[in-house]
Amino acid sequence: MPTIEVNGTQLYVEDTGAPTGHPDAPAIVFGHGLLFSGRMFAAQVERLRDRYRCVTIDWRGQGKSAAATDGYDMDTLSEDAVAVIEQLGLGAVHYVGLSMGGFVGMRIAARRPELVRSLVLLDTSAGPEDPDKVSRYRLLAKVYGVLGIGPVRFRVEPIMFGPTFLADPAGRQHKDAWMTELRAVRRSGMKQAIYGVTDRKPVLDELGRISAPTLVVVGADDVATPVAKAETITAGITGARLEIVPDAGHSSTIEQPKALSDLIEEFVDQH
Repeated sequence: MPTIEVNGTQLYVEDTGAPTGHPDAPAIVFGHGLLFSGRMFAAQVERLRDRYRCVTIDWRGQGKSAAATDGYDMDTLSEDAVAVIEQLGLGAVHYVGLSMGGFVGMRIAARRPELVRSLVLLDTSAGPEDPDKVSRYRLLAKVYGVLGIGPVRFRVEPIMFGPTFLADPAGRQHKDAWMTELRAVRRSGMKQAIYGVTDRKPVLDELGRISAPTLVVVGADDVATPVAKAETITAGITGARLEIVPDAGHSSTIEQPKALSDLIEEFVDQH
């Protein structure tokens, strides 16, 4: 199993390696959203792996990474990502982060600018969790911790996916695969990961320190981190560009894989 020990925990990392004939190809590091894993970038990795070294990280307690005893805050996850970049000798990377992965990406770009060649922020926020959502998300986390995902699935799906995707029978396989992953992880670790998101500190005052070329993308139907959140990030980062994807909710890379792959590929190719 491709695991890397960083900061006292074991992280599952998938690394496509340098493409054939391109030993010096730059790396793209992908950071997934809460309740998911690096698998949510499968379509994008498949599109880009022939020309870039693609690395996906499963955050602590999620996907195939081990649950940790502590350290689920966004600063710790950012330190984990930096450690992976450094241990793999990736140099300056193109960083692509969705939701939680975006929380991490903004911190790295602001605090370790030499490690970020370009930054793609998907369905994310630079602010704290909305106060009206914190108690609801924490309650769902407590129920999940005791009873598993089954009893709360009907409440979680409309947060994670947009109405177009939920109404499409073709999306069933993706939702079922997501459920299978959630049932396989250790509940205590995932619950702490949820709290890490609900209790996160804002980085609004750090956006001005981000110098990497930045693309901000949001699904038009994202209810977890709505378009206004993306607009705030775009306004705070000099030269950032905003793209709004129709018929997509919070998990845009899964819901609209071609549109997201097109946007990411075009932007990364430019930088």
